[in-house]
Amino acid sequence: MLSDVRDYYGLARELGRTGYFETAQLQQILKELKLAIKDGKLIALSGIVGTGKTAALQKIQDLLAQDKEILVAKSLSVDGAQTTLGTLIMALFYVLATEKDFKIPTQPERRERALRDLVKKRHKPVALLVDDAHDLHGKTLLGLKRLIEVIRDGKGTLSVVLAGHPKLKNDLMRASMEEIGARTTLFELEGFGQDKRKYLHWLLAQAMEPKAKMEAVLTEAAVTLLCDRLSTPLQFEKYLALAFEEGYRVGQKPVDADTVESVLSIGLDALEARLMRNGYNVKVLAEILNAKPREVRSFLSGQLPPGRAQEFHQELLAAGVPL
Repeated sequence: MLSDVRDYYGLARELGRTGYFETAQLQQILKELKLAIKDGKLIALSGIVGTGKTAALQKIQDLLAQDKEILVAKSLSVDGAQTTLGTLIMALFYVLATEKDFKIPTQPERRERALRDLVKKRHKPVALLVDDAHDLHGKTLLGLKRLIEVIRDGKGTLSVVLAGHPKLKNDLMRASMEEIGARTTLFELEGFGQDKRKYLHWLLAQAMEPKAKMEAVLTEAAVTLLCDRLSTPLQFEKYLALAFEEGYRVGQKPVDADTVESVLSIGLDALEARLMRNGYNVKVLAEILNAKPREVRSFLSGQLPPGRAQEFHQELLAAGVPL
């Protein structure tokens, strides 16, 4: 957001840098997550794009660091599709190995034995946090499950927290993934529900100058429209910023509902947008449907022949894809 726009509406900071908002549901999830981590489990945290999975991971990392009861390792790999079991094991070694000249074994059997001994030596449960886990290969997920068992056999405790789109949850629930999914503790991050208005007030209060008032920058009708159409922190931050920029362009303060309506994306609730938020892009859908990407794009745009479109619809529902 331009500095002129922020000055015009009395915003002291960017909307996306305002802190951390906890709903009652999120507070409960964080509490249950902490208990599950102490028990040494494979854990999945699922939520659509923009619900705050990464922020929740950071929050649980901060809470565990404060308690000092659990050692936390976090994978920093930015390419989830290329992240392997070896990459994740390396993240554990970086946290657990205290000797400066320690060398991570490259041979798998020695590597796992060394890791098992390190966990036991530290005398604390260990948690590995993995973001964007919906991109992990099935073999990597299976390897993580077995790694937890190896550490447990060595009298240690390892938990793995996988955060990802609902695709991750659906993948784990497939019959072919039963070995892993049946042993996974699942948590789902939902939208704000009844807390939308509360969140919007909080977001603006965090961003605005101390003496500024929300009604001076946003009408009640605009607030109602935003809460009716949006559901995640990412959406609120994006479209509220766009509304302020458009309001500044036309010299409007407070921003009204018509201005908000003008910046809301026409395809906000379209099928393709909904699927993308759940982790299903054209490539993933083409693999599920065993179809060409061109045909999938036609389906998403409503241009596929009715018979073929119905086939796709049924196949996706059978695969657990939310339509």
